[in-house]
Amino acid sequence: MAEVYDFIPEAEGDEALYLDKLLSTLEAENKTRFANVYRTRRKDSQTVLILCLLGFLGVAGIHRFILNQVGMGVLYFFTFGLCFIGVIVDLVNYKDLTFQYNRKVAQEVRSLL
Repeated sequence: MAEVYDFIPEAEGDEALYLDKLLSTLEAENKTRFANVYRTRRKDSQTVLILCLLGFLGVAGIHRFILNQVGMGVLYFFTFGLCFIGVIVDLVNYKDLTFQYNRKVAQEVRSLL
């Protein structure tokens, strides 16, 4: 687990555990390559939280666009975050939304190596 923090220090909780399992079979050189690519593509959960909060100011859905969920982003934008209910649900689940996105990115980067 400490090795994950050497390569990707910003990883937390479930993401760190997932990356530890994913990186366990790689050599040191590939771990460095993985970390470099992954760090540029991953999203920070605090950024997603801030963008989700913008939904209360009438700009709902930006966080969904950032997480590559364009359809949901358009839906949130035109329905004011599904009448703010979707924004509230996303505020509760922002870490899980970010982890799902980051897990997909990690799998894509791992397959490139």
